[in-house]
Amino acid sequence: MRIGVLSDTHGLLRPEVLPALQGVEQILHLGDVGESSILKSLAQIAPVHAVRGNIDRSGPCSRLPETDVLLFEGHYLYLLHDRGMLHLDPAAAKFSVVLYGHSHKPHTELRKGVLYFNPGSCGPRRFELPITVGILTLHQDKPPVAEVVPLPVP
Repeated sequence: MRIGVLSDTHGLLRPEVLPALQGVEQILHLGDVGESSILKSLAQIAPVHAVRGNIDRSGPCSRLPETDVLLFEGHYLYLLHDRGMLHLDPAAAKFSVVLYGHSHKPHTELRKGVLYFNPGSCGPRRFELPITVGILTLHQDKPPVAEVVPLPVP
C-alpha cells in the first residue's frame, strides 16, 4: 500500500503536489493545512486523513483532531503535527510509524522499532528548506518504508 504524506501547506497547494501523489491509496496531511479547500483537492486523488496544526485555529481546519491513529496493512500509524507534543511511548503502544510535520524539515528515523517520518513541507518555502512530500509504503509483515520526494519547484 502506497500512502501520500504531506504537511505544512499553510494555505498553498502547489501544482507539483498532485502529480507527486498520483497512484497513492490514502493521503495523510500532518497539519498546518491553512485552507480546507486543500483537503478537498487532495480527496480527488485518494481518501484524506488530516490532523490540526498550530496555524489551524479558525474555520473548518480548527475542527480537525490533534492526533489520529490509523491501521493499514497491519501497521498502526500515529499522526500528529508537532513531534514535541508526543506524550506516549510509540514502541510500548505498538505503533509501527509516527508521522509528524511542523519543522518543515524532512526527517526519517528508526528508534526502538518505530519509524518516525516527517515529509517536510510542500507549502510556502521556509528559509532554504526543500519543498517535499512523502510516500509511505506498507506491506503486511514487512517493515514500513518512508521516502522523501523533492518537488520540482522554482
